[in-house]
Amino acid sequence: MQFSYSNPTNIFFGQGQIAAINTVIPTDSKVLVIYGGGSIKKNGVYDQVAKALENYQWQEFSGVEPNPTVETLNKAVEIVKAEGITYLLAVGGGSVIDGTKYIAAASLYDGDGWDIMTGDYKVTDAIPLGAILTLPATGSESNKGAVVTKKATQHKSGFLSPLVQPKFAVLDPDAMKTLPERQLLNGLVDAWVHVCEQYITKPAGGMVQDGFAEALLKNLKSLGDDFSNRDSDSWRANLMWSANQALNGLIGAGVPQDWATHMIGHELTALYNVDHARSLAIVQPSLLRNQIEFKRAKLEQMGKNVFGLQEGTDLAERTIDAIEGFYQSLNVPTTLTEHGNDKAATISAILEQLKSHGMTVLGENQSINLDEMNKILDNAVA
Repeated sequence: MQFSYSNPTNIFFGQGQIAAINTVIPTDSKVLVIYGGGSIKKNGVYDQVAKALENYQWQEFSGVEPNPTVETLNKAVEIVKAEGITYLLAVGGGSVIDGTKYIAAASLYDGDGWDIMTGDYKVTDAIPLGAILTLPATGSESNKGAVVTKKATQHKSGFLSPLVQPKFAVLDPDAMKTLPERQLLNGLVDAWVHVCEQYITKPAGGMVQDGFAEALLKNLKSLGDDFSNRDSDSWRANLMWSANQALNGLIGAGVPQDWATHMIGHELTALYNVDHARSLAIVQPSLLRNQIEFKRAKLEQMGKNVFGLQEGTDLAERTIDAIEGFYQSLNVPTTLTEHGNDKAATISAILEQLKSHGMTVLGENQSINLDEMNKILDNAVA
């Protein structure tokens, strides 16, 4: 293991913690509050933010979509530049936080902000930002990554920069109280696959990383099995903290990571508007079966330590079945149905998108080429 690990995000966890933001945002800041469709005005979060910012100069920008588009985010960039905004506050789930990270970087760049996503511009400065999490799923509130979509070309891409990692994050489980069932399920599945992308790879001797990953998977499995109690304070708090820990950099430090499920899943979202988490549930079981010989040892480890399965020559196969069964127990589909009836054309369209975005070889072993992707999609597309 060779790695450098730091997580500088100051986390305020628990009920009533939104009030703490005025202790960490400099008092002379000119703040832009960024949020999505307006649910924060119905669940009391907006009022708490306004109360905490009553001694600040602030304004707001709303309308950030699920799977945020650069077309929308660039409107906020214009406001930041025109109004001299000096601090950004993201109030929402991963899409709002990811979008705010893009705004933070693009606002201090004179060129086309999409250059950040293509890698033509390496972020050298960014406006500081904080986050108030309302939907646990992505862990974006305390990591340096963001994913943004260019609607004009149906291109979904990500970037990483320590300069856009939130300075602080408020995780108040009460903010989840009005979330619809579908979004809670999506958050659960998204966090689960985040752990898997860093865990179901190949043995690397990372005892802490493996043990912590297995603890998180067991937590998420328990929360899924106990979904009927999702309105309890304990259920909400444990999902919120588990999702945060799933992608704050710790369990992936110094060990192989995959992310092929995400790369293929992004194309399902861009082309067919599949919820991000559901795109992962569609792709992952087929990908694991395709890559089973590379991943057999870790799948067997997961089968024993997470699902409590018995030893046997088919343990890896039974572990994949258990993962797929977990999704199905939550009524989360594991095959793509949003595409219509032409399966061959659908697979061709996804592969063309992957090729156009340079995603021709994926996985921790670089063993998933376009031919393997075709096989994976053949099983994942209904």
